[in-house]
Amino acid sequence: MRCYANQLTPQLKHALAPFYMVFGEEPFQEANCVLEIKQVAKKQGFDEVIKFTLLPGFDWQELIAQYNSMSLFSARTLIEFDLNQQKPGTQGSQVFKSLSENPNPDVILILKGAKAGQDIQRTAWFKALDKQGLFVPCYVLTGNHLNRWLDDQCRLLKLNIAGDAKRSLLAATEGNLLATHQELEKLSLLYKSEPIEQSQVLMGLLNQAKFDIFDLNTALLSGNAKQVIKVMLKLADDNVEPASIVWNLNKEAQTLLTIKQGLQSGQNISQLFKQHGVWKNQQANTSQALDRLTLAQIENLVNLLAQFDSAYKRAEMVTPYQALAHIALAFCQPVNFSLPHQPLS
Repeated sequence: MRCYANQLTPQLKHALAPFYMVFGEEPFQEANCVLEIKQVAKKQGFDEVIKFTLLPGFDWQELIAQYNSMSLFSARTLIEFDLNQQKPGTQGSQVFKSLSENPNPDVILILKGAKAGQDIQRTAWFKALDKQGLFVPCYVLTGNHLNRWLDDQCRLLKLNIAGDAKRSLLAATEGNLLATHQELEKLSLLYKSEPIEQSQVLMGLLNQAKFDIFDLNTALLSGNAKQVIKVMLKLADDNVEPASIVWNLNKEAQTLLTIKQGLQSGQNISQLFKQHGVWKNQQANTSQALDRLTLAQIENLVNLLAQFDSAYKRAEMVTPYQALAHIALAFCQPVNFSLPHQPLS
C-alpha cells in the first residue's frame, strides 16, 4: 500500500507493517521516515536493529537467516536493508518474494532504495512486499508541496517566520530539505516563537559556510572558472559529500537543458524561467549560461554527471572531487577530459 511521507505519522499510529519500502530521491525525507518507523517500532519492543547494505558479493542467505532467527538480545528485531541505489537482482528478488510469503511477526524489514519507477513497481517482489507492507515514496519537493513542507516544519518547531523570510530561505537552500531544516533549527534556538523577519533569516544565511555548495551555482552559471575552483576546493576541504555536489550540478544542468530546448522550440524565456523555478536573482546568471553553452554542450554535461553518479555509487570513482571540478568547469568553458574511474575487478 502506498503511503506518502507526510502521511506516515498517522499511519504508524494505527499499526506497524511487516515490510516498509522507503524509496525516493529526497534523502532528508527518506532518513526521517526510516527514523520515525524505527522509533515507533522500538516503543513496541523491536529493540534490536540489524543493518545490511547491498554490495557486490552480498550473501542473501545472511538476510534470510537473520529474518528467520530468534534474537539473542531482543524479543523483536528490525532489519534495515539499504539497496544502495541498486536493484536486488534475480536472487534478491526471489528472497524478498519468499520473505513476503512467510512474514515473521517478530521482525520488521525496512528497505531503502532509489526512486521506484513503474518498472520496479511492476516486479513480482515489489508487488509481494507492497501487498503485505507499506510503500513510502520520497519525492523531491517543489512549488506548493515545498511551501507546505516548510509551513509544517515551522509549525512543529513553533516558529513564527514572515512570508518573505520563508521565500528567501527556500531560494537560498534551493530545495535541499536538510539545509533548510538545519537553518530552521538554528532560528528556533535563536528566536523561539518570536516573529522572524527576512533580514534576520538573510543574516543567518550569509554567515553559514555550509551554503558554499550553493555559491557553486552562481560561479558556474556566470562562467567564473576561478570561483568554481575556489568553491570546489572549499567543498573538498570540508569533506562535503560528493553525492550532494553532483545532485546540485545535475539540477542546474537539467534546468539549463529543458530551458534551452524550450527556447529552440520558440517558447518565451520569462515563461520558461517561471515554469522551472528560476528565481529573479538567478535569471541573469542563467541567461549567461544559456547564451554561452550550446545544446550539445549541455547534453554532454548531463551525460558526464550521469556517468559520475553511476561510477561513484559503484565505488569506482578514483578522485571524485577532481572529477566534479572538471565537470563544473565544463559549465564555464569547453573542457576535454575523461572521468578518473576504475572499474572494480
